[in-house]
Amino acid sequence: MKVMVVGGGGREHTIVKKIKENKDVTELYALPGNGGIAQDAVCVDIGAKDIDSIVAFAKEKAIDFAVVAPDDPLVLGAVDALEAIGVPCFGPNKNAAILEGSKVFSKNLMKKYNIPTAAYEVFDNAEDALAYLETAPIPTVIKADGLALGKGVIIAETREQAKAGVKTIMEDKVFGASGDHIVVEEFLTGPEVSVLAFTDGKTMIPMVSSMDHKRALDGDKGLNTGGMGTVAPNPYYTEAVAEECMKTIFLPTMEAMNKEGRTFKGCLYFGLMLTPNGPKVIEYNCRFGDPETQVVLPLLESDLLSIMQHIANGTLADAEVKFSNKAACCVIMASEGYPGKYETGYEITLPADSSRIFVAGAKIKDGKLVTGGGRVLGVTEVADTLAEAVDKAYETVKTVSFANAYYRKDIGKKALAAEV
Repeated sequence: MKVMVVGGGGREHTIVKKIKENKDVTELYALPGNGGIAQDAVCVDIGAKDIDSIVAFAKEKAIDFAVVAPDDPLVLGAVDALEAIGVPCFGPNKNAAILEGSKVFSKNLMKKYNIPTAAYEVFDNAEDALAYLETAPIPTVIKADGLALGKGVIIAETREQAKAGVKTIMEDKVFGASGDHIVVEEFLTGPEVSVLAFTDGKTMIPMVSSMDHKRALDGDKGLNTGGMGTVAPNPYYTEAVAEECMKTIFLPTMEAMNKEGRTFKGCLYFGLMLTPNGPKVIEYNCRFGDPETQVVLPLLESDLLSIMQHIANGTLADAEVKFSNKAACCVIMASEGYPGKYETGYEITLPADSSRIFVAGAKIKDGKLVTGGGRVLGVTEVADTLAEAVDKAYETVKTVSFANAYYRKDIGKKALAAEV
């Protein structure tokens, strides 16, 4: 069986390694992949947003199944284009991927179907937004409408920060056209939880919960990043909370999308805040989260490719989906300076067993693996308890080296405190 995975980050490396476990896979391609993924799949120099070339490659190689992993190609309609030539895919169609592609759409959907989320206002120009912020409750959250690599969110703790945020997004256009419209949102408090869920539009199967660490520096300080580490499961996500989320958020979202004629098939990511008034949705993603995938998939005991095929066929109810009762921790090793300016091109040394090291930003140069991005790789370890998984991950981090390596020293600290 010939399989291709679209994307080239740590999430895609995790997916590739998991798909490789399926004995029916004879050829495995990654478009574009990266220097680390090249150890596990054939990397093809086609960008994830180059839909025409992706389709042409799938035709040329007679691909049997495709996994479209990143948000951009999903929102651009990669799944639609591949399905049009008869290639079954894992991932939502363009009209369902709008759930992540437009914050305005997702907020309006939640309002229409009474799915709990933060109170909000939508603005199409900076003048109206700035006028609203004169009297709006502070702190507040300002979000660019479109995709912004997970960075289009500004948490403003003062009125001045809020106004500066509007100007940054709407006037300076730091996120391009994604900032043509913004959502100004109520600031929620409580523990954050990430829950990825498999769905074919009829059945919804949540995966193990996780806790992301977004800020660049220890103690949740510094700039927002794509994620500096994760742990799973999230101790705040109890069985009672899971039941409430299924009843008030997960199933209502699936049904709302069906009612809108936008049936969602793939991985639906729920970013949740467990507020004093119950769980609320902070954001939806239309794909596996990064780096949540790096702790969730290592805990999956069932065959990932089979689950994906069931979803494509609309038969998820027949799939075996089983997760272990163990815990996982992923520590992201980044280039010093990320998410600001940083240097790349440094050689990476990995331990002999790198089966749970997921490479994100690296390339092969002169036969050597060198750094090629802000987030370079994720070191994941699995153990019987979260404390053991955290200790093991940091022990493994010591065996990885590259110049200007930076990582947070407190991944899992908050989760461990919650377990006590």
